[in-house]
Amino acid sequence: EGKKISGKIPNELDREVIRKMQMIFQDPMASLNERAKVDYIVSEGLYAQGVKLSKEEREEKVARALEAVGLLPEFANRFPHEFSGGQRQRIGIARALILNPAFIIADEPISALDVSIRAQVLNLMSELQKKHGLTYLFIAHDLSVMRFICDRIAVIYKGELQELAAADQLFAHPLHPYTRALLSAVPLPDPVSERNKKLLVYDPAQHDYSESNPPLWEEVEPGHFVRGSRRELDAYRAKL
Repeated sequence: EGKKISGKIPNELDREVIRKMQMIFQDPMASLNERAKVDYIVSEGLYAQGVKLSKEEREEKVARALEAVGLLPEFANRFPHEFSGGQRQRIGIARALILNPAFIIADEPISALDVSIRAQVLNLMSELQKKHGLTYLFIAHDLSVMRFICDRIAVIYKGELQELAAADQLFAHPLHPYTRALLSAVPLPDPVSERNKKLLVYDPAQHDYSESNPPLWEEVEPGHFVRGSRRELDAYRAKL
């Protein structure tokens, strides 16, 4: 929306940012208050934002949030330890949805879950994104997961952007050597191809960066940005 939200900002803007931007945490076992019932956990954002609702209105809002993530409304009277990891993460998602945010930061939301339920949570998040028009900042180390849920993918190495492109574009034309190394580690469904594939190892020493030849951040094709020296960027463009 073009508003600066970093540094010192007015209290009113701070409250607006919190309402519009919520978080889904990595570990569903550690991110929920074990001593609180689900009703309070999900509605905690309403209390924090000073949203004035009657008891019945709050309970109805919690019930709708739980139903939105595939949980029964009666689960509101239970404690977190009574649920599986996947159900706990759904509770965390319901907590993020209760304030009707526009932007959700999802920090490795499936990495702590059993493999058998990861797809369920991913499908749920994808459905919620389409239904509510949400924008996700989805943080993950598995690029195959990113391809499923993300429109655009940014590859970061030691806190610095290395490559940014549409998901299909990045998989079709990976340019930065770190991106190519990550993609080489993605498991292949064909066991023969998986056995014979070549794993790439990224060595940051391969770059010829120096004070006179610093890395640049440039758009090498529409919507596709990559970091590299002038020589590297020219080589990347030649590959396209």
